[in-house]
Amino acid sequence: MGNHYMDTVQEAMVRTYNRFPVVLDHGEGMYLYDTEGKKYLDFGAGIAVMGLGYGNREFNDALKEQIDKLIHTSNLYYNTTLGEAAEALCRVCGMDRVFFTNSGTEANEGALKAARKYAWEQKTGRCEFISMEDSFHGRSMGSVSVTGHKEYREPFEPVMGGVKFAVYNDLDSVKALVSEKTCAIILEPIQGEGGINPATLEFLQGIRKLCDDNGILLIFDEVQCGMGRSGSWFAWQEAGVKPDILTMAKAIGNGFPVGAFAMTEEVAAHSLKPGDHGTTLGGNPLAGAAVKTVIGLFEKEHLIDHVREIAPYLTEKLQELVDTCDKAVRVKGKGLIQGLEVSMPTGEVANKALEEGLIVITAAQNVIRMIPPLIVEKEHIDEMCEKMKKVLS
Repeated sequence: MGNHYMDTVQEAMVRTYNRFPVVLDHGEGMYLYDTEGKKYLDFGAGIAVMGLGYGNREFNDALKEQIDKLIHTSNLYYNTTLGEAAEALCRVCGMDRVFFTNSGTEANEGALKAARKYAWEQKTGRCEFISMEDSFHGRSMGSVSVTGHKEYREPFEPVMGGVKFAVYNDLDSVKALVSEKTCAIILEPIQGEGGINPATLEFLQGIRKLCDDNGILLIFDEVQCGMGRSGSWFAWQEAGVKPDILTMAKAIGNGFPVGAFAMTEEVAAHSLKPGDHGTTLGGNPLAGAAVKTVIGLFEKEHLIDHVREIAPYLTEKLQELVDTCDKAVRVKGKGLIQGLEVSMPTGEVANKALEEGLIVITAAQNVIRMIPPLIVEKEHIDEMCEKMKKVLS
């Protein structure tokens, strides 16, 4: 059965993914099941998407109810869930205004446009961006232009100009790139694709001051590290360093395709105006239902508190792997966005883990991402470690 599905995908779809030879059929809680009935413990969460895990009944029922009411109308009209979702998201992310998109990439596109428009409104002539080496912000032409991995940019050059790349966690390298043309600085408070690299508090504080002193906007990309994964609703809140524009996606919809960029009142009042930016499907009634339901369930189930309580145990058990397995090098990250640096090919690790019934995702050249659903418990972490010991032996 699995080969039939894989053959169909390979014949009908553009091959832009190196897919694993598994056809997944359904999920429950922390586990996924393939078409052959094999069970997999999921420590990838659909790349940090499934915060509530799989098969959450309240979430599923809320979307089913909304499907029966209204799915789409276009953004020429208000709809019944959009305002509630926007209000809830602004409340938990700490920003003032929000624009809903369909993905994290689109959220970053909107953020870049908002920053450029803000500079245009201020008549400053600013148009350049500073991003970070090893960053990842998406695959569209704008977002890939500020992505700090050459392998993602080079095949599509010339990409958007006016982008400089600083060294992550090196404030002096950022200062050296600032000019009268600098419009905004964009960075991930915790780099995901780049290898699970948290920014230091000093770096974030220094960037904020640098922006304030030079009239530069600060954009935080929390598409992967946001929505509870760091141990706060959003990572900037724990650091106490507020951006001017914040991007998010993934877990805000728990698998429904929705993203957003939010901004302060100051930026919102002096940047995008009617006609400057839009989306046909973003913020539709079904997306709104997904976002407001996710936030409600996070609060009802105290998931942020749970992340803070369970994260030290994940760190402890990953360190145990480092202490007992020669091929495990060190632990990185925080909260439930952690990484295990290994000395063997990460693709080999992921494939062997799959054989053991464990789903993990790679990052950078030598890191295994540990980004499970936020509902993970100690017994799941113990199970993951037992499987990883076999993989790394």
